[in-house]
Amino acid sequence: MDPQAAVGSQVKSLVRLACAALVVCGTPARAFAADRYALVVTGASGGPEFARKYDEWRAALTAVLRARFGYPDDHVLVLADAESPSIRKPTRENVRAAIAELKARASKDDVVLIVLIGHGNVPDGAGEEARFNLIGPDLSAREWADLVRPIQGRLVFVNCASGSAPFLQALSAHGRVVITATDTAAQQYETVFPQFFIRAFTAPEADADKDGVVSMWEAFSYASAGVRTWYEQQGRLQTERALLDDDGDGVGREALSPGSDGALARVTRLEADRPIVATGDAQLTALLQRRAAVQAQIDELRARRAELPPDRYDGQMEPLLLELARIDAQVRSRQTPSPRH
Repeated sequence: MDPQAAVGSQVKSLVRLACAALVVCGTPARAFAADRYALVVTGASGGPEFARKYDEWRAALTAVLRARFGYPDDHVLVLADAESPSIRKPTRENVRAAIAELKARASKDDVVLIVLIGHGNVPDGAGEEARFNLIGPDLSAREWADLVRPIQGRLVFVNCASGSAPFLQALSAHGRVVITATDTAAQQYETVFPQFFIRAFTAPEADADKDGVVSMWEAFSYASAGVRTWYEQQGRLQTERALLDDDGDGVGREALSPGSDGALARVTRLEADRPIVATGDAQLTALLQRRAAVQAQIDELRARRAELPPDRYDGQMEPLLLELARIDAQVRSRQTPSPRH
């Protein structure tokens, strides 16, 4: 066989092994200790009925983050009407202070979640001036975008309010997941999207790929389906359609027709990465940590696939898959007991 052809054959075999490893092993735990932070805001309720509902949703979401996902108390910032030592009023000044705290604490490897639950409005139909209702002066979509711009790490911004669609274009950016409960600024009715979005993180059926973790894409898809079913059961015309943008083009898409969106959301999880524990074999532990780091690079590259020319994407992906294949071969050799003579 021609030497060059032989090398090419070996490369293809290694790539196939790496791809098989991805399928069989799934996504290993990350090697780096990325933190998770969250800001949950329930805005001005406008009445006791809404206040009760918003309180329930906020409590359910913060319970998931703290009890289920293990967020430390000081990693979950909460603004709500029901003020307490750990909850501040949802005012413009307190929003700015909370985001300033996130900016100061989050690093580039961290995931930062911001969720808005409440009412929204779009004065005079001016889309870019869409607002989320706070106590006192509101903040427009453009002002929210300016506030969060300096935050490092991966931002997940979810506006569950009515009239939230303009927030998608204002907040859109590369390396960011933006979700709105509605697809038009004209949708001013109360939304049910937050009910299903929050439920996704405790519903086994939301984990579509059965890897034990609900990604942002899976939560978005589950909530979108829940909203459709709710309107059907109520016998009502569906007046809200959630959108997601994670490729930075400012164009939101529905779960049933994602187009170029979804890649980043599929590898973004609110649950903290599971640490790699010591195996008793220093070399094996180091290999597992390196494999996790390479897998993280593969996930990131996959999320950017839509923005890269095919040859550049392939050129960056191939060496990662080759390294993953080599690492897996070394891991298997260390995990396989030596035959006794």
